[in-house]
Amino acid sequence: QVQLVESGGGLVQAGGSLRLSCAASRSIFSTNTMGWYRQAPGKQREQVARIDSGGSTYYKDSVKGRFTISRDNAGNTLYLQMNSLKPEDTAVYYCKYTVTFLNFYWGQGTQVTVSS
Repeated sequence: QVQLVESGGGLVQAGGSLRLSCAASRSIFSTNTMGWYRQAPGKQREQVARIDSGGSTYYKDSVKGRFTISRDNAGNTLYLQMNSLKPEDTAVYYCKYTVTFLNFYWGQGTQVTVSS
């Protein structure tokens, strides 16, 4: 079992920045894909960014150029740097570790609220 704990969410003004962190109970971030997802009220959960075992990154079109996903393997931590935040970025953000299609882990989520 792997435990994931997100932190770094909060309330920010539009145009501001936040850095989310996802701490794992053991070193896992170099073994397979890690991702950040978000879910706004009344909407489907969506993937906003992911990083694979080789370090390649992928982003949802609406966050390209604003968000950066990275990992600190030695510290067992995944990050999401969010810049130029917009009200539509408001959501609960979740960290996910995917081992296989049927073997994955979620964090508990952290709230991000962007005011206009």
